[in-house]
Amino acid sequence: MTRTTVEMPLRSLVEHLRIRAAGCARRYVLGIAGPPGAGKSTLSKSIRDELNLRAGSVIAEIAPMDGFHLPNAVLRATGNLERKGEPDTFDVDGYLDMLRRLRDNPVGEPVPWPTFDRAIEEPTPAGVIFGRHQIAITEGNYLLLDDRESGGWSTVRKLLDEAWYLDVDRDVIEQRLVRRHIRGGRTADAARIKVHDSDLLNADLIAGTRGRADLVLRQREGRYYAAEA
Repeated sequence: MTRTTVEMPLRSLVEHLRIRAAGCARRYVLGIAGPPGAGKSTLSKSIRDELNLRAGSVIAEIAPMDGFHLPNAVLRATGNLERKGEPDTFDVDGYLDMLRRLRDNPVGEPVPWPTFDRAIEEPTPAGVIFGRHQIAITEGNYLLLDDRESGGWSTVRKLLDEAWYLDVDRDVIEQRLVRRHIRGGRTADAARIKVHDSDLLNADLIAGTRGRADLVLRQREGRYYAAEA
């Protein structure tokens, strides 16, 4: 269990990023990691929108790890569809290649990035295009894994200029994920099975990566707090 310590207002997080990115000669890449259902997408969108609002132009965009889910047809053919969301059900090599392009390609040169459509549970090729964006926010479960946990993922951390971990209590994760799967079309029983047999196992794996983050955050009543591991 982490202990909530100091409040980190969104404006403080954004100002920190603005300063760090201004001192970077290329596109700055922030990673936001954490278990499924932690609220990574919500935090990423809030950070992006506030960065763009303060800049008065579009300087930041989100590069979701979920865009690299293997297609359902591939998972079905290999018997892994029910395991979807586990580390080996993603195109890790593709994700690493695109992260390198985000970092290394000159700002202004288009970099298409796949997104994920939860309505059909499939990736959308080139769902977002990075152009003159100076900051990329990549968010996902496995950004801080090392090779002892799942081969290939350890390179991700080396490509991030900075990594944050969004922590959340296990019971909250369970409730959120059951609701998410029901909204996605599963029955209540099927949703609970998916959460217990796969999602919570992933969450336990991800929890062990928290110590590799530069900053650990917890959310309480709509506010973010820095937390101790």
